[in-house]
Amino acid sequence: MSSRNPIIAVTGSSGAGTSTTTAAFEHIFRTLGISSVNVEGDSFHRFSRQEMDMEKRKAKEARTNISYFGDLANDFNSLEKLFKDYGETGTGKIRRYLHTFDEAVPYNQMPGTFTPWENFGEGTDLLYYEGLHGGVVTKDNDVAKHVDLLIGMVPIVNLEWIQKIIRDTNKRGHSREAVTASIVRSMEDYISFITPQFSRTHINFQRVPTVDTSNPFSAKAIPSLDESFVVIRFREVKNVDFQYYLRMIDGSFMSRINTLVVPGGKMGLAMELILTPLISDLIDRKTQANKQLDWMSDL
Repeated sequence: MSSRNPIIAVTGSSGAGTSTTTAAFEHIFRTLGISSVNVEGDSFHRFSRQEMDMEKRKAKEARTNISYFGDLANDFNSLEKLFKDYGETGTGKIRRYLHTFDEAVPYNQMPGTFTPWENFGEGTDLLYYEGLHGGVVTKDNDVAKHVDLLIGMVPIVNLEWIQKIIRDTNKRGHSREAVTASIVRSMEDYISFITPQFSRTHINFQRVPTVDTSNPFSAKAIPSLDESFVVIRFREVKNVDFQYYLRMIDGSFMSRINTLVVPGGKMGLAMELILTPLISDLIDRKTQANKQLDWMSDL
């Protein structure tokens, strides 16, 4: 963690809604006049799409397993180094993973490849990460310790699978059978690398549908926000004004002493009400830390 160069990470599984959350953060950043460097978690995959297909075939022949959730397919060393470097210097190296032809054409590359690593300079207020591993901890790496505000996006697992199946079939051209096989193949890594992060997060936003999602593999549509509640759990967040949130968010209630429940349609409002003061506080701490550094350098 760094007062001078704060890091915000939104972590969640593929299909968990982290991209939707990014839109809320972008609005908060504009409102507060914050300049951020945005980092995509997929840029820390270890392999291109073609290389990953080869690794999957090798794993199948060897009767082992590899998935985008686990350490074999991701470069946690580089991710932790970026967070560490940014916290210390406000600089680092980033690249992009190009998912689609639309993303790849401007770079004259094929989908499923990476752009070159590039240095980004000073002048940003904070680093914003969105992806699978913003709070990952392994025997060799501790990414979570570098994060100042760690947010979990955690729809209940059946909803998460529905979102992934429909996204990957409609937008990425995969068959339902292929997506289902991917879910099954990834389960061990999901349990080992993804779910433990949500015990380290400062706040979790968990969407719970109020419609039947008993068989996610036959679902034809994603339950809407209005067909859901959002369970918001706070951990190690000081001075939470729950009474204010209850007054401001119609239909909200407390389910536990640290847990606020809001109607799904109010999720965006809840995120802005809760996160704006926390992000503003990070920027205030940054300002004070830099003033103190300037004062000490003048001595």
